[in-house]
Amino acid sequence: MYSVRMRAAQGGRHEEGGRHISGAERVVPEERVEETTSAMLKRAFSHTRGQADFVNIIVEKIENSAIKQVPLLTVSTAKAYRVEEGLCVAEKALVAAGVSLTGAKEGIHLLQSLPDSMRGAMLLCAITGRRLDNTGEKGIRVSRMDIEKEEVFMGKLVEQGIDNMHVREALVLASKVAAGPGIVAELCWSDDPEYTTGYVACPQGYLRIPHCKPLGNGIGGRIFFINPNTDLLALKEYLQHQSVLVKI
Repeated sequence: MYSVRMRAAQGGRHEEGGRHISGAERVVPEERVEETTSAMLKRAFSHTRGQADFVNIIVEKIENSAIKQVPLLTVSTAKAYRVEEGLCVAEKALVAAGVSLTGAKEGIHLLQSLPDSMRGAMLLCAITGRRLDNTGEKGIRVSRMDIEKEEVFMGKLVEQGIDNMHVREALVLASKVAAGPGIVAELCWSDDPEYTTGYVACPQGYLRIPHCKPLGNGIGGRIFFINPNTDLLALKEYLQHQSVLVKI
């Protein structure tokens, strides 16, 4: 198996201040590496956030014995018709997952206050709402994950009427994150200006929440709420480097 990872920026490399445009993660057999890299290049040059002028694609072999399997989260969809309702649903879902009300409010505030989208996620204490990583605008990027039995997975999404790229990718990522050490919950909404649905995920499930931001808003981000006694080094190692296949 091979990990294929893409990140694209506008105005130079991410490390040199370039604006993040898009990213993608796959774990595929050798015979699918070429088509996967081609699809990632096409995506980098046709994203709604703008056209990239820097694209980095990494292909890395992974031994099968190094791949961890985690369960796919169950999906449900909340009802919300305005941004205020969507954020209220998100707050209640975070509290139900084990985040304090203070932590939930702070997480929502931090995402709403972003000047631009981050490449990775913020780590917040689920009790105090205090940010625990020191990565600034970069965040902690989740890497090296994919879904097993992709056709079965796609069929399940079609049955639920949610077969789109945003759900496919976010559900795989959220399933990996939820299995991480110390994770309580995740809050996320997309940086795609045409996609306003966000989600709250936790080990008990993945809740889609319509209208987490206004239509046309191109700023998105994600937050991982973690237990205060979490081993941060172990969690970062899992999120960034542990290869994962999500099983159905």
